[in-house]
Amino acid sequence: MRNTTTMTMAIAAVALGAAAVAVQGQAQSPRGARGPAEHAKVTPINNLPNPYETVRNWGTLPDGRKWGSVSAIHVDKDGKHIWAGDRCGANSCAGSKVDPIVKLDQTGKVVKSFGAGLILWPHGMDVDRDGNVWVVDARSATEAELKQFPDAAGKGHTVMKFSPDGKLLLTIGTPGQAGDPPSKLSEPNDVIVAPDGSIFVAEAHNAQFLDAPGPGAIGRINKYSANGTFIRSFGTFGYEKGEFRGPHALAFDSKGRLFVADRGNRRIQIFDQNGTHLDTWYQFSRISGLFITTDDTLYAIDSESDDNYNPGWRKGLRVGSARTGEVWTFTPEHVSKQASGMGGYGSMGEGVTVDAAGNVYAGEVGPIQGLTKFIPRLKR
Repeated sequence: MRNTTTMTMAIAAVALGAAAVAVQGQAQSPRGARGPAEHAKVTPINNLPNPYETVRNWGTLPDGRKWGSVSAIHVDKDGKHIWAGDRCGANSCAGSKVDPIVKLDQTGKVVKSFGAGLILWPHGMDVDRDGNVWVVDARSATEAELKQFPDAAGKGHTVMKFSPDGKLLLTIGTPGQAGDPPSKLSEPNDVIVAPDGSIFVAEAHNAQFLDAPGPGAIGRINKYSANGTFIRSFGTFGYEKGEFRGPHALAFDSKGRLFVADRGNRRIQIFDQNGTHLDTWYQFSRISGLFITTDDTLYAIDSESDDNYNPGWRKGLRVGSARTGEVWTFTPEHVSKQASGMGGYGSMGEGVTVDAAGNVYAGEVGPIQGLTKFIPRLKR
């Protein structure tokens, strides 16, 4: 079966290449710009009330260090502190000796840090009921990074569980090696731990930029037991229900339903914990980050929408109901001389979390980097 799949993918890739040659000279859409047909039926939601005051450059790193890209972010179990995964002042921790995982208090001061030399590209994050910090290291080192920093080898394609004090407790995947479960992962995006301790991991990052099956066309969710034993995978690459193109973020609602930000397909897909597809929502846009509070308020942050990858939609934070799918508010992208972003207009966070007071925090990947805080103007 494995060889047959590989051959089919190779044939598809050749066909795509031939098609590209046939239309040479004509305008071509960027890779990954296609979307499901159902998406075109949804009216873009760009003009709802904005209930937040935006505070840029929130949080101060030790020793005056500058923030790099941040997509991994999560509130601590106390509902007050914020954990974030900084890519070491850049967009990679290759060659860096700083701690990429930091814990900030309510004033934005770092009170704990760990992970130096262990993580190359922090991407997704969860904090379980015991306060353990789960970090996704999404990719391995590039050839250029390895040439300059040989010690960057042996990192990436993993999910790591750390104690609240930074002790490494568990690793899922084989560090530095892409592949398939049960022993390996390929470009994992996010991790989430269910109330019963089950672990869910989403793969794969670059599949969102593919328009058809080919090498690297992986779209799946893996389920593991609390001790990291592989249970099952569900999903495949594609546009249909239960298929994914870059499942980028995960969240549970109060019923235990698993919400998947299927970013390449510009939608949320909802499943039970056995992988049965329950629903598909397009009204929250092309989502990079998801967070659902205990009262089923859904926070969906869109860092990428533009005229190519999500025509008609704006980047921004959309807040609504995980019960009904209604979208209540829209906070638009940051606009400045530094914030050009995808599509040449604005910048918005990629990761999102919410504290017990209702403040929203976003991890910024670029062109703006670091953290942004959104403070409610009025209680809903």
